[in-house]
Amino acid sequence: MTPNVEVQTISRTMPIQLGTPDRPLRVAIIGSGPGGFYAADALFNSGMNVKVAMFDRLPAPFGLVRYGVAPDHPKIKNVIKVYEKVAEKNGFSFLGNITIGKDLSVDELRTFYDAVIFACGSQTEKHMGIPGEDDPASHSATEFVAWYNGHPDFRTRAFDLSGESAVIIGLGNVAMDVARILSKSVDELKNTDIAQHALEVLSTSKIKEIHLVGRRGPVQAAFTPAELKEFGELNDCHPVVRPQDLEINAQSRVELDNPNRPAVKKNFELLTEYAAHGSSSQKQKRCYFHFLKSPVEFVCRDSLKKLILERTALKGEPGAQSAENTGIKEELKCDILFRSVGYRGVPIPGVPFDEKKGIFPNANGRIINDGKTVGGLYAAGWIKRGPSGVIGTNKADSAETVKNLLADMPQLKACEVPESKAVRALIEERKIQVIDFNSWKKIDAAEISRGQKSGKLREKFVTIEEMLQAARS
Repeated sequence: MTPNVEVQTISRTMPIQLGTPDRPLRVAIIGSGPGGFYAADALFNSGMNVKVAMFDRLPAPFGLVRYGVAPDHPKIKNVIKVYEKVAEKNGFSFLGNITIGKDLSVDELRTFYDAVIFACGSQTEKHMGIPGEDDPASHSATEFVAWYNGHPDFRTRAFDLSGESAVIIGLGNVAMDVARILSKSVDELKNTDIAQHALEVLSTSKIKEIHLVGRRGPVQAAFTPAELKEFGELNDCHPVVRPQDLEINAQSRVELDNPNRPAVKKNFELLTEYAAHGSSSQKQKRCYFHFLKSPVEFVCRDSLKKLILERTALKGEPGAQSAENTGIKEELKCDILFRSVGYRGVPIPGVPFDEKKGIFPNANGRIINDGKTVGGLYAAGWIKRGPSGVIGTNKADSAETVKNLLADMPQLKACEVPESKAVRALIEERKIQVIDFNSWKKIDAAEISRGQKSGKLREKFVTIEEMLQAARS
């Protein structure tokens, strides 16, 4: 549906040359996280005349940086300053509080934009596929992280921290974040931008033991040395590693000695240091690192809560080892379980979706369907490659996508209505409050002001209506 507004009439007598002074290349980017902003930056640095419209279903931009980075890691969030500079570029517009596939269809977007880049991330979690996984005491790391970061979709989640033992399945940085937040005292968190509702729940936590469990060994762990090092610096939690878990096989020794992977060696050195300290400490909490163990069943009957684990053994060549079950089982007390075993994207109507991989199928960023390229549709970030890498990984990833988009320009079908006013008019017809970047700045300032009253970096609004109200003020 095209709104009844005066629009530019396009002459079809001459081929339209996109990216020229007379006709800018119009690109819609879906998602305002790292992948989206790096894609916008690459477009503006191309030397072409470009107009970029960045859409997000939430009124707040920055995606994973705002709602995924742990509140006690404020330095990582400094990358937002880079994104703000992109947002200041001539030709950039932010349209928050718009859900693509619901408020605007993909076909409608194609009416107003020559190309669409999907950078909408991996919004949901993978499952372990074990009995008991769906018990109320079992949660995804995704929802816990979003809850303590004040994400509107997860503000009402409930986490029972009245027990003494928490188990996190997974050995990536997200699992480490969950473990660290559970391990920290309120004093260590109270001045961060953690959501107030989460701080209040954590202040009553009775958790004394935190267990991190991984299917593979210490050499294959996905966490970074910086994340691991923090566990040796906690005020009231002591990291525990069994020395026998550091007895690795020959293939793992080859991986450990790989000069191209210094982080692996640093991780192993830190784990060795923790193992040497033993479990004795004056600190009140313990964080245990378990390797070569796989969850089999989460048992919750009356007051009995335990996790059944099966020991695993590594098989295969260096760099490609897999964990195979051995049949040897053990039990671990588990009052609350967190799953951090991977993430997957969410389908959008009108876009091909790979159910198995949880991504938009693509070839170097060009979205494909049944082996054929879908003209004008592209992907960047986690929805393109899956949940891997750190924030900075998205820069090269998005640059690759933009490079291919620019190479496709001669074949791109020029949109029928190259008018930003027409987009806004259509949205207004549907009575949706659009949050542009200036409106976001009002929300941002209000959050910072709220936080200052209690000595925090900011106090986020945790409902969409609160954000919209702040934008209207």
